Amino acid sequence: MTGAAGAVAQGLVRLPAWRSRAVLAALAGAFLLLLARAVYLQAVKTDFLQGKGDARYSRVLEMPATRGRILERHGEALAVSTPVKSIWAIPSDVALKAADRRQLAALLGMPGSELDRKLGEAARDFVYLKRQLPPETADAIARLRLPGIYEQREYRRYYPAGEVTAHLIGFTGVEDAGQEGLELAYEESLGGRRGSRRVIKDRLGHVVEDVQSIRAAQDGADLALSIDAKIQSIAFSALSAAVERHRAKAGALLALDVQTGEVLALANVPSFNPNNRARLTGAQLRNRVITDLFEPGSTLKPFTVALALESGKIDPSTTIATAPGRLTIGHHTIRDVHPAAALTVTQVLQKSSNVGAAKLALAMPREAVWDFYRRLGFGALPQLAFPGAAAGRLRPYQSWKPIEQATMAYGHGISLSLLQLARAYTIFATDGELLPLTLVKSDLAARGERLISLETARAVRAMLEAAVQPGGTGPRARLVGWRVAGKTGTAHKQENGGYAVDKYLASFVGLAPASAPRVIIAVMIDEPLGEYYGGSVAAPVFAEVMQAALRLMEVPHDAPIVPLEPADAAREST
Repeated sequence: MTGAAGAVAQGLVRLPAWRSRAVLAALAGAFLLLLARAVYLQAVKTDFLQGKGDARYSRVLEMPATRGRILERHGEALAVSTPVKSIWAIPSDVALKAADRRQLAALLGMPGSELDRKLGEAARDFVYLKRQLPPETADAIARLRLPGIYEQREYRRYYPAGEVTAHLIGFTGVEDAGQEGLELAYEESLGGRRGSRRVIKDRLGHVVEDVQSIRAAQDGADLALSIDAKIQSIAFSALSAAVERHRAKAGALLALDVQTGEVLALANVPSFNPNNRARLTGAQLRNRVITDLFEPGSTLKPFTVALALESGKIDPSTTIATAPGRLTIGHHTIRDVHPAAALTVTQVLQKSSNVGAAKLALAMPREAVWDFYRRLGFGALPQLAFPGAAAGRLRPYQSWKPIEQATMAYGHGISLSLLQLARAYTIFATDGELLPLTLVKSDLAARGERLISLETARAVRAMLEAAVQPGGTGPRARLVGWRVAGKTGTAHKQENGGYAVDKYLASFVGLAPASAPRVIIAVMIDEPLGEYYGGSVAAPVFAEVMQAALRLMEVPHDAPIVPLEPADAAREST
């Protein structure tokens, strides 16, 4: 038995030689296959493994650029960017207990059902839970260490002046891109350029390695405006008070620097808070100074007079027969509120005679009137970097009827923006040159286009000064210490293809000091109740803002610093 067992054992140890060789060959072949596969994947098909690795651990993070500040002319910030954080999630990675969900929803300030809806989108690998949270709230969420919940650094725009500059500055959206106003107009320079970096994250989403910078973030450039924050604040307060006092629908105001063409103030009422736009309406967004059109009424009469003086056929003392205070053209009759037998050209402006202005216009070729209006910028888009600026309406002169030429002389049948009207008045402030306007700070004197002679400009300016004296239509525009030249306007509002009987637009445009103008201010009050004449509604707003502006700008006085005597305005109807 012992011998037999030994033989069996010896037989088991001695295997056939071909079998061991076969096993060795199989192992070598498998090794070669693995080696070839490894070489193929790592040397030839590198994109495959790289893609799989990137999908699990590599991320390209967007690096936000800091948006440029918007500053007023003295460096005070009107728009700045503050750091905030946004919370996002990968729904498939989120595994939250009921208590964690309630706590997260509370910190995000949203109902639990909304959170469940967002996290229930398992097909998506990215979803924002809440944008632009305060850093302290985002940090509280981070301390919860919830799987699949991450944070991202962003910036939120803040507007220190709030509603005072809302229509001018505009606002940005949730992506920090300009949506309205100058934020939109200067988006390219303010917004900068976002950057990106490639990083390696662990399975919890933490960055463990900063691999490379794909594109460096480029911060936006600051924008220095021509606006004076103090004048802007005073303008907004005065306009708001007037709209409330007269129970008006709205109001608008524009202040210009005559030397540089800079806009010193641009105010609109009603306004809105750009820092909280939850209940924002379309009417609140309207920048009435630039985008709204209206018939300017008697504020257009100085241009009719200027063109008539330029013709050489009249002078300021020329008498115009205005009796009996009305003028019939076809089936239409033009009337004066205070009829007079005859008025000089100066008195036509001082008393705001519709009949006198109409006769001056009808004595000139309609093509000449149209060409002068066109050169003033009426009916053309303003050359101002602001979205939504309106061109106004100036019909071709070939279609004018005599009644239309007559009524345009006192601002009916033509539509302008307050910006266009204020700019046109620069020809009287600069001794005949029409200035380009700018919303950006400028230290250079503006170079304008000459439209009328120095003599005509000064003659009309003297007439406008008479218009704000006792016996004129705008004595409530006078100032203590400075001479004023200006013109009132009162126009019926257009409605349903005609004119509303009881709805008015009250306006005033003036410049000061009259001896050497430095500032132009235009005011428009929409649908005042009770008093509705430009001399009693808009002129006092002009006076309040102009007095403050000249004082802040340290403009020398050109009149005695004595209290003004009360004066009654000769009321006007257009």
